[in-house]
Amino acid sequence: MNALALRRADSAAATAPLDPNPAWLAQILAAQRAGRSCLPLRLGLDQADYAALLAAHFPALAGAPGAPADGLLDDGHALRQELLELRRDEWMELRDLLLAGRRGATPAADWLAQIVAAACLGGNHLWRDLGLASRLELRELLLHNFPQLAQRNVHDMRWKKFFYKQLCEQDGGYVCRAPSCAQCPTHHDCFGEEL
Repeated sequence: MNALALRRADSAAATAPLDPNPAWLAQILAAQRAGRSCLPLRLGLDQADYAALLAAHFPALAGAPGAPADGLLDDGHALRQELLELRRDEWMELRDLLLAGRRGATPAADWLAQIVAAACLGGNHLWRDLGLASRLELRELLLHNFPQLAQRNVHDMRWKKFFYKQLCEQDGGYVCRAPSCAQCPTHHDCFGEEL
């Protein structure tokens, strides 16, 4: 590689945006371990993916004795894991929806699709169920990893509602009872401000 090409490569690397996924994954993992999310054991990932995530981004945790997810979490996480297993088909549909709209096939996008799908099974706003700081942060995560899907939310619908509406439109069996969003008596539940 000549000197000019090397300078161009250095310049491109210096101006290229940093990948935000490691920071989001760290925040999600920390929130789960602190009990500030609804995520089950291993964040909703299977053992192999969870081990790969830890090895790639949190090697100190990956090398800890015992199963890191099992040894550091409480019974609530195990219960959420059981509930995830009971709703495995729903989780798979949500995961597949996210994967179909991803930017590219990367391990982080695959892990985040599984994690977001697991958080969709929680009972709070999605950003809270993931342990993120705000809805805006969730939007940035979704736009970065799943732009083809996230960009379709043109009316700023709440994300869980939006995902289930997408499944409904794909004939996924999640049927909204209203003929249209404008006529729905619970319009505010889907489009109102999240507190």
